[in-house]
Amino acid sequence: MTSLLFILPVLMLALGAPLFAVILAASLIGFHNADIDLTVVAAELYRLADTPLLMALPLFTLAGYILSESKTSDRLLRLTRAWFGWMPYGLAIVSLLTCAVFTALTGASGVTIVALGALLLPALYKDGYEPRFSLGLVTTSGSLGLLLPPSIPLILYGIIVQQINVGEHFTLPQLFLAGVLPSVLMIGLLALWTTWSNRHQPVEKTAFAWPEAWASLRAIGWELPLPFIILAGIFSGVLAVSEVAAATALYVLIVELWIYRDIDWRSLKRIVSDAMQMLGGILLILGVSMAFTNFLVDAEVPMKLFEWISGHIDSKFSFLLLLNLFLLVLGAILDVFSALVIVVPLIVPVAVNYGIHPIHLGIVFLANMQIGYLTPPVGMNLFIASYRFKKSITELYHATLPFMLLLFLAVLIITYVPWLSTWFLVH
Repeated sequence: MTSLLFILPVLMLALGAPLFAVILAASLIGFHNADIDLTVVAAELYRLADTPLLMALPLFTLAGYILSESKTSDRLLRLTRAWFGWMPYGLAIVSLLTCAVFTALTGASGVTIVALGALLLPALYKDGYEPRFSLGLVTTSGSLGLLLPPSIPLILYGIIVQQINVGEHFTLPQLFLAGVLPSVLMIGLLALWTTWSNRHQPVEKTAFAWPEAWASLRAIGWELPLPFIILAGIFSGVLAVSEVAAATALYVLIVELWIYRDIDWRSLKRIVSDAMQMLGGILLILGVSMAFTNFLVDAEVPMKLFEWISGHIDSKFSFLLLLNLFLLVLGAILDVFSALVIVVPLIVPVAVNYGIHPIHLGIVFLANMQIGYLTPPVGMNLFIASYRFKKSITELYHATLPFMLLLFLAVLIITYVPWLSTWFLVH
């Protein structure tokens, strides 16, 4: 029966079974083998539904989908270029900032490449940036923003760790705070590289003009307050996170449907359907993964895994390096949501035993996932950019390599300087 626990899921994966069905099969076999009533799986699904943070997920997801389908990206790019395009290498810096903000709001890096890529890449070419640099910049920028509020992956990580109930307790606002400095570090390193690599390149600057600056501000006037509304709601303590999510979804709906009229009722029906289908898949995988995690805990798998790892690795720093390498490979073959629900329940107990704070672990995990989107041979953003810009995948490899190495340097700093993620915990 024990061998069946491993053979059947592998066989199901080989035959193309959905991920939730594979995890569910492994859970049912494991509980049956341990003589535990199979209703525990249903109980786990109910427990997940009773999680307070869960309500925020569909609402933030819906808001992100609506923004990605509207012309927010055009208005955001116009604003940042009008106000910051005059800076040396301003358009490249604008590209980094705009993509990071857009990814944070929409929760999907691939959407950022598709939505902003068609605007940014021709503009970079026109301003004199080299084609390879421009292609690498736009592709890389699409993976920024996963650590900034209201990041859906950050919320999902918080839900999973709350369900596991291992290590020090933390709140979602704390998790949002933890991602700010690592994001600044990543964007800062890429900005420095942009300046250095183009130092001999005759790049045009956009002259600052007050009429265009004010026009761009008026054009995005209804959307511009959105990040501040989210941050104020979360960190003021006046509203719960789920209430902030509800206010965000309602505000975005009103602005895009009735004020800007970028979306009509027919499109809204499709957007809501797409958003909830995607989220439903994530929640289904999450529910059965939590049930499987319970089986692993009952079977003492995390403790056995820790004992095996500690028998070969006695240093916390060596474990973190090994974890980084593992997560880079993981990010190249799995999307961030699947990686979260499958791997986090296994590595959190092990990491806590090494003295790693769950908040620090979450930032390290998602920072690696950002690079995983760019990791050859199967990084998802590489294929999205290849399709979107009609470039060969090998060309994308060469274009993104310098940016990926810089992001990996940032991940090493984030990993070995935990203060960047936990500074607010120091009393």
